[in-house]
Amino acid sequence: MALDFTAIDFETANSSSASACAVGLVRVRAGEVVATTGWLIKPPAGHDAFFDLNTRIHGIQASDVVAAPGWSAQLGEIAAFVGDDILVAHNAGFDMAVIKRACEATGDDCPPYRYACSLHVARRVYALDSYRLPFVAAEAGFAEFAHHDATADALACAHVMVDAARRVGADDIEGLAEATGVRIAQITVASTTSAAPDAAVVPA
Repeated sequence: MALDFTAIDFETANSSSASACAVGLVRVRAGEVVATTGWLIKPPAGHDAFFDLNTRIHGIQASDVVAAPGWSAQLGEIAAFVGDDILVAHNAGFDMAVIKRACEATGDDCPPYRYACSLHVARRVYALDSYRLPFVAAEAGFAEFAHHDATADALACAHVMVDAARRVGADDIEGLAEATGVRIAQITVASTTSAAPDAAVVPA
């Protein structure tokens, strides 16, 4: 299996897509997890208020990110980990909007990542009452993880994609997308007026 990709998950401080406060990253090679990492992020100025709703979801408070690197400081670390991989996320529109909007808030160039959504894949592969990440991950054999911990969520997402690929007999991300009828999209960065893959501010 030549199933190579990077799973990614962001947590946000508030309802702004730019308010990234944590990231989790998981590298998959040949259908196996080979590296995981994650860290806290100090949200960009103007997007750095922590809403009680968000803190109740992920447990991160403003005091936790005081000494954390800001978006500009750690964007290069994300890019170095991802390389040329296709990104995968559960409800990927949310996570891709975080990348795009945080870059807009800080004036950084947004990487034009290609990406696929494990939520869309799951809806085509599994028959479930709910397609929230904990239920989908359990179906994929990855249960009892710390939901809304960014690294744990990225790892769960990675396991979903690997399991889905095995179920449909796909050897790579492109084959999985074709088999399930899910589009591999790309973050649009041509201009500030381009349509962006914004999604609901509350992650799956």
